[in-house]
Amino acid sequence: MHRTGLIELEVVLAVARRRSFRGAALELEMSPTAVSSAVASIEARLKVRLFNRSTRSVALTDAGQRYVARIAPALAEIQSAGDEANGTPGTLSGTLRINAPQGAASLLFEPLFSKYVQRYPEVRLDIVSESRMIDIVADGFDAGIRLAESVPKDMIAVPLSSDLRMLVVATPEYLERHGTPSHPSDLLQHQSIGMRMSHGGIYHWELERGGEKLRMDLPVRLALNELPAIKQAVLLGLGIGFITEWLIKDELASGALVPVLVPWCPSFGGLRLYYSGHRFVPARLRALIDLIHELHLSTR
Repeated sequence: MHRTGLIELEVVLAVARRRSFRGAALELEMSPTAVSSAVASIEARLKVRLFNRSTRSVALTDAGQRYVARIAPALAEIQSAGDEANGTPGTLSGTLRINAPQGAASLLFEPLFSKYVQRYPEVRLDIVSESRMIDIVADGFDAGIRLAESVPKDMIAVPLSSDLRMLVVATPEYLERHGTPSHPSDLLQHQSIGMRMSHGGIYHWELERGGEKLRMDLPVRLALNELPAIKQAVLLGLGIGFITEWLIKDELASGALVPVLVPWCPSFGGLRLYYSGHRFVPARLRALIDLIHELHLSTR
């Protein structure tokens, strides 16, 4: 009986990740024809269709979802075992795949990722930014980055930042024109710049003081799904925003943005790098973890 090769399994996972045969071909540095042939070959041997294809989209079938969920951890174990067997810090190579929330990569680029790629020039760092939570193992990522409260309980977490907080901010000119809110209820008289979440809804601002918790559903003048874009809109005076303090520290220091309702903005657990504790840790990922500890990012 013909046995399925590792490269065919890698092709299936790449197509599932990219939801595209062409995207998988680019990732694996193969021709689209070779990718299509590999998938067709494995489907023929399994006697089941793994992907539904159309001219515009590629999606896993129910059988494909079950198959990918089983093979992804197994393939990751094989790849990690190879890294453990022959990988040394001086000769690291290959690809390190990380899934991160939108905006996190830019925040972490200068203190962390730039140093990593300089230290390990043979490693390809592949960072995918998206707001939705995913299964990093099933989707073929070595690690993920999320706020502490969002890290799955069965994962190992490494602190990437100190505690964070969201601040209600606006430009001095905006506050001069529209007034400065002194209580969260005053926000209902303001136009906000809203965050569009992955499920399609608008993020409710969560404010808290002395045990009193409020979820504010504000009039939205402009809805965006990226924090840097929200920051830009607030800087242009288009409305009042609710933005991570880390992202606007320079604007706060210069006075370009002014925080309001600060007592209603408590801190919360910061960013964490997380990875599965049920598999070998690839040498590439171990090197990143060591660099995080070396840089003491969580104390900055």
